[in-house]
Amino acid sequence: SSKNNSLLCVGLDTELEKIPKFLLQEKDPIFAFNQAIIDSTLDLVCAYKPNLAFYEAYGIKGLEALKITCEYIPKDIPIILDAKRGDIGNTSKMYAKAIFEEFKADGVTLSPYLGEDSLSPFLEYEDKCGFILCLTSNAGAKDFQLLNFEGKPLYKIVAEKVLSWNKKGNCGLVVGATYPEQLKEIREIAPDLPILIPGVGAQKGDVELTVKYGTDKNGELAIINSSRGILYASSEKDFAQASREEAKKLRELFNLYRKKG
Repeated sequence: SSKNNSLLCVGLDTELEKIPKFLLQEKDPIFAFNQAIIDSTLDLVCAYKPNLAFYEAYGIKGLEALKITCEYIPKDIPIILDAKRGDIGNTSKMYAKAIFEEFKADGVTLSPYLGEDSLSPFLEYEDKCGFILCLTSNAGAKDFQLLNFEGKPLYKIVAEKVLSWNKKGNCGLVVGATYPEQLKEIREIAPDLPILIPGVGAQKGDVELTVKYGTDKNGELAIINSSRGILYASSEKDFAQASREEAKKLRELFNLYRKKG
């Protein structure tokens, strides 16, 4: 985040149904769109976060577009592949291989539900970061994540576990902006972990509290994601410029509330 002085992560969740119509004439409309978004925002972001689902949905063509998108992103900007993986043994090993060796992502989102051995194949890549789901921004989070176990909510147990798994210093957490009070508690449990925070744009998370509670004591280590609000700011020829303006607005808003350490 220091290079661009930014906490903003742009989620590259590209949908053919939503991109400007004129791009559909391109040989690879998904990449053409992503390329324009990256070109117009690369000096404003701390990371890009493509969600794998949006590429898998278009089959082989979609995955090819993802691969060239990852290759196109400048090397000094981290790519977090949002895949929410977490399976056992060899399966996790192959998922990790796909994400880190095939797509060459710098980080991945992971689900802790199957426990430590389901995540260790990802965490063995010492120079990559595993962002582990701690408290998600959706309504269904209450089904499991807010349940109390031995006097404390499950998301706190997850945060503590992740700390104990962080032997190589490559763990992070995912905490939704829709739960600012809990975000504050999680940041207190894990003062030095990077936290990926979805849910500010379309899901209406509180920006000021997200920045205040999500960042560390130096106003760093929060990666605040916005997808739709930036990507689809305009469906006209000026779409990339409109995306840039949205991204700039958000970056400046985040910086307004940052602790200056």
